[in-house]
Amino acid sequence: MFENVKMPEGVNAETLEHLMNPKNYGKLDDANGIGVAHDEKTGEYVIFYSKRSGDIIEDARYATNGCQDTVVIGSMFSEMIIGNDTEYAQLAVKKMHEKLGELSPQQQVCADIVFSAFVASMINHDNLAEGKEEEMHVLKMKDSCEAENMK
Repeated sequence: MFENVKMPEGVNAETLEHLMNPKNYGKLDDANGIGVAHDEKTGEYVIFYSKRSGDIIEDARYATNGCQDTVVIGSMFSEMIIGNDTEYAQLAVKKMHEKLGELSPQQQVCADIVFSAFVASMINHDNLAEGKEEEMHVLKMKDSCEAENMK
């Protein structure tokens, strides 16, 4: 769709597509893993919903009150892991870093909050499978995208 559009420096067609048409955004009603990553300083959060059958991630969705970088990363990452196993999904975090290239400190926090919410959803799935009662698993972010913390 954006192949013939002159991109601003540092933006590629795939990134622009995910920005303009985010994939997998919203609640997944039949999720069997729900994870939240929360930045207490800014109030930003990502909720990551996953539906697994064994080790296969059948579906994944996310929701956030975060910035456009968080939406793009959530869209790209969820697309990468759907239909793949959990081992691949762990490797996908590294692949996303390679795909995104060099990130600003704020963008890195946006990526980390998505990945942390995904990890929390995996923990929630495992906790539920072990019989623990847990609506969702929450991880608090140690780094914040608050401007004063970015150097």
